[in-house]
Amino acid sequence: MFTGIVQGTYEVISVRRQSDLMTYEILLDAERVERLQPGASVAIEGVCQTVVAINGEKVTFDAIRETLDRTTLDSLKVGQRVAVERSARVGDEVGGHEVAGHVMGQGEVAEARMEGNVSVLRIRVPAEWMKYVLDKGFIAVDGSSLTVCDVEPEGGFAVHLIPETLRLTRLGDKRMGDPVNIELDPRTVAIVDTVERVMEQREG
Repeated sequence: MFTGIVQGTYEVISVRRQSDLMTYEILLDAERVERLQPGASVAIEGVCQTVVAINGEKVTFDAIRETLDRTTLDSLKVGQRVAVERSARVGDEVGGHEVAGHVMGQGEVAEARMEGNVSVLRIRVPAEWMKYVLDKGFIAVDGSSLTVCDVEPEGGFAVHLIPETLRLTRLGDKRMGDPVNIELDPRTVAIVDTVERVMEQREG
């Protein structure tokens, strides 16, 4: 489990591709690799990934075809920086919301603008997701826990990014047309799906 509070961006130092697998290395720092072990989960751009190997501060991950097809990881390049969050430990403060790293799919930046010191991103997503996107609710965009605002029922919403979020993530670099990883709030999904199922049973 993650909290959606990205801990920084780190450089991709190698990418090796096969037909059904991509193996890549990220150069972390001493704080991020402390007590990290193979088999641990780390969120990369909001995608839950398993640590394959650790060599000093170089950490290796594998992304399978399903992950590459659903997320932005398929476009990783050497030299690119990615948002990283270590999995939460028992007793950690949950500053965002519970995030699983199970990306629903990709959205697209429809607008990116600054309002004073705050960056506003308007994101377009499939209309069928919008029943789970509630005004003032939670959503994870590239792994960052954000509050939804200005919902458009036909398939869009906005998020406001404070300077600290811009410092720790790559969201401030996003421009119109850029893809982003979207994870819906699992509790909202569960509630909406349960209510729909109950209503269908009553009507049936």
